[in-house]
Amino acid sequence: MRPKELVTLSNMCMLRDTSGRVLVLDRLDPDWPGLTFPGGHVEPRESLTDAVIREMREETGLTIVHPQLVGTKGWVNDDGSRCIVLLYTASEFTGELCSSDEGDIRWMTLSEMQSGKMADGMDIMLQVFLNEQISEHWFERNGNGWKELLK
Repeated sequence: MRPKELVTLSNMCMLRDTSGRVLVLDRLDPDWPGLTFPGGHVEPRESLTDAVIREMREETGLTIVHPQLVGTKGWVNDDGSRCIVLLYTASEFTGELCSSDEGDIRWMTLSEMQSGKMADGMDIMLQVFLNEQISEHWFERNGNGWKELLK
C-alpha cells in the first residue's frame, strides 16, 4: 500500500456581479499582500463546496450559491507535504458586503484589478479562472526557486 500524503486544502473564489465586476480582496498579510480573491482553508471533515461558501461568507459577508470548480493551484513543500488551492467561480450570492480582518473587500473590473498591486502570482493564476483550456497552476522546484506552469 502506498504511504499517505499530507495535504493542505484551501480555496479561492472569483465572484462576479451582474455588471461583470469581480469581488477583490486587498490582503493585509505581509507574507502575501495585494489584490486577490477571497478564500481560505478547508476544515477537517468539511466538504470542499461547503468550505468555499463558508470562507466567502466569513471574508465578505456574502453567501455564494452554486460555486463552480474551475481549476487548482498546487505545489509540494520541502518536507514533502502538498498544498492544493481549489479555484472556484460564482455569480449568484445573497447578503451584505463587508470587509474582514483579512483586508478590504471591493468590486473592481478585471482591468482595474490587473492594473493595481496584485498579490504575487495572481496574474498567472487569473489565467486558470479566465481560460477554460487551463485547469492547473502548478509550482515546480527549479534550483533554489520555483517554476510556475499552467496546464
